[in-house]
Amino acid sequence: MRTLLRALVDQREWQAYDVFRLHFERAASELAKSENNPSLAGLSVSDSTYQRWYYGSGRPHPGSRRVLRHLFGYSVDELWAEEPAPACPADEGSTSTHTESWAAPDTHVRRRIGQHVAAAARQAMEFAVNAEHCVAGPETLGYLQSEVRRITQMYNRVPVADILDDLTHMQAMTFRLLESGRTKPSQARDLYLLAALQAGMLAKASHDLGDPQSAMLQARAAAVCADQAEHQAMRAWVRGLQSGISYWADRPDDALRYAREGTAKAADVRGSVTVWLAAQEARAAARVGDAETAHAACCRAEELREHTAPDDLDDLGGNFVFPQIRQTYFAVEASVLLGSGSEALVRRAEEAVRGFSDTDNPHWSFGAEAGCRSNLALARLYTGDLEGTTEAVQPILDLPLNRRNAGIVSSVNRVRTSLKSGPARNARAADELREQLAAFSTHSALIDPRQASGQPLRLPPRPARHSTL
Repeated sequence: MRTLLRALVDQREWQAYDVFRLHFERAASELAKSENNPSLAGLSVSDSTYQRWYYGSGRPHPGSRRVLRHLFGYSVDELWAEEPAPACPADEGSTSTHTESWAAPDTHVRRRIGQHVAAAARQAMEFAVNAEHCVAGPETLGYLQSEVRRITQMYNRVPVADILDDLTHMQAMTFRLLESGRTKPSQARDLYLLAALQAGMLAKASHDLGDPQSAMLQARAAAVCADQAEHQAMRAWVRGLQSGISYWADRPDDALRYAREGTAKAADVRGSVTVWLAAQEARAAARVGDAETAHAACCRAEELREHTAPDDLDDLGGNFVFPQIRQTYFAVEASVLLGSGSEALVRRAEEAVRGFSDTDNPHWSFGAEAGCRSNLALARLYTGDLEGTTEAVQPILDLPLNRRNAGIVSSVNRVRTSLKSGPARNARAADELREQLAAFSTHSALIDPRQASGQPLRLPPRPARHSTL
């Protein structure tokens, strides 16, 4: 059955989740103002909930019902009822436009079919998991492993909202299996590693959405799961994650401490996580103005690079591997943070930008590219090249709203702050650029990740008493 809600969404061409959510949130904000009810202002809808609504299953809670009525002008009972049949034409010469008005272009039809197929596939997998009676059988483990790999390789290429619902859904499934207490020790070890990877990505997602507190909670959950999995490289990686969260939350001393703790845990590890930890230490040391430590950490990162051997984290890719282009990015950022300005630094910053200029590169990341461009802008600004500074940040200013994550906004704000000092501070072009950067930072994708996912953030289950982990 095709519901009236689905027909209205199709008519307005709101089929894409991000588009529907935007209109839903606007309607919630408008209703909150008109009714002077702040509790409605923060209402949103998750991707999975939207899919259920679109295909006529599930019913919204009272707050969402009122928003939908405000948005479409129909009650929920009317919206969930079958789409009205087209009216008969008055005579043979009249032309009914009903079918045309409700029909969607071929691209939208294909998108809806794809969404329906994806929803059916998820439902089938849920059935398969339940059929195994909460025992992590080979199909369930294979599914979770393939989902972790898929999302890992997507993470740096798409807005976080595009994968957040899948991540929270996968984490809930993994926790449910672990909480059952019916897994074998070898299965539990695999599940705990998967849970660590999932929590690590959700920590990064929380950070990207501007919620460092939730990010650190997920990181702590990842640390517990990594310990239960007895995975040394993952233990070290989590400390690097905590270093990064602290670094961007303007807690450089904590960032330095976590990076060093990670290095200690990685004593017997040879994957690229060891290079990442040294690079994290360099950035954190530069942030506190310790040039000597920053330089030494950069040198150690270069030495470690020569002796790395790919491990299972490197094989996953995404944020679990630290390639050379990201190492160059971190090294340039450490120099920029120390405030040094030279043509040599500008050339290194330009090299870092070139490293992220090819979107076909498997290590490409829109966030890292924006960070490199911000560093290039600062390096040029330090040499008095205001025109070059503007040229460097322009591609960042063109980023769509849903890609303006917390790290990018912080990098842009560094450039904006630096424009207030130095020889170019009184130039009209500097004032104009500051205004553009301020507008960019004001309009960003920073939201509460718990609201975006529609699910509370969870801690990992305690290991079963009979577990040998």
